[in-house]
Amino acid sequence: MLIKRNTPDLLPSEITPRQVYEGRRQLIVGAGAGVALSAAPVSVPIACAQKISDQRLKTVPSPHSTNEPPTPHQYVTTYNNYYEFGTDKDEPAVLAQGLRLRPWTVSVEGEVLKPRVFDVDELLAMASLEERIYRLRCVEGWSMVIPWVGYSLSELIRRVQPTGDAKYVEFTTLADKNQMPGLSSNVLEWPYVEGLRIDEANHPLTLLTFGLYGEVLPRQNGAPVRMVIPWIWFHSGKSIVRIRFTRTQPVTSWSRAIPREYGFYSNVNPAVNHPRWSQATERRIGEGGIFQRKRPTLMFNGYADQVASLYAGMDLRKFF
Repeated sequence: MLIKRNTPDLLPSEITPRQVYEGRRQLIVGAGAGVALSAAPVSVPIACAQKISDQRLKTVPSPHSTNEPPTPHQYVTTYNNYYEFGTDKDEPAVLAQGLRLRPWTVSVEGEVLKPRVFDVDELLAMASLEERIYRLRCVEGWSMVIPWVGYSLSELIRRVQPTGDAKYVEFTTLADKNQMPGLSSNVLEWPYVEGLRIDEANHPLTLLTFGLYGEVLPRQNGAPVRMVIPWIWFHSGKSIVRIRFTRTQPVTSWSRAIPREYGFYSNVNPAVNHPRWSQATERRIGEGGIFQRKRPTLMFNGYADQVASLYAGMDLRKFF
């Protein structure tokens, strides 16, 4: 791992896994959509960074929103973790632009009474879209505040009627080598898989997400449909093609890759450090340069009042 050890000011770029860093240039091959990239660091065109989609989404305010000021749109759409399109933060904004968003279907299957395949536009119309301004906190030690657009996943869960044997929900991301140059790397096993317990999935804060900043999701942010779970480090699967209800705990991608470092629950917990760096503080993207002061990380990312009961009685050092 390419990291600085025992440093109080760890940067995201300093915690990149070695296989990610060494393989990142291979991800540029086959960028698609006629995008030509050189061996120089990828730069995001201003038009790509700032363009607002003409597909606006009609939304209603949400009582679940924070009153913190949102991170500027430019940062939200150019500083992305989406390894299917590259492992540097600026690569997805370039390499994802050829992703085909229609037709798009999501298969809902497993332990449900009404399994079916949904067209993404059918999902969009299933419930009123809310603008939810959520804090996002990455395990890498950075954070944002993002005005997502979507509705509680429980709306979909209610319609497919899980059986009594449904204990977990597994989310699978599209894996198409013709559109996703990152799949040529061995950073992770593909397709990318995330999972939740059924009670986590049913929680009102768990958002089936179709947009941000009032517009449809940009490709680099997980279009056309993704998950957002604001009290968890990751688990927010992007470009979802399958939702499966299971009896047993899914083997999620990061837990499979590095089980010592990335457990199934991934709760934001400043008292439990990553094995290689502290989780006590975070850097808010867009609030200043490299020397900006860090802010304290909040338990459950500030959502403890709403979600702590989900983990009552659990040893959160063991179930991390």
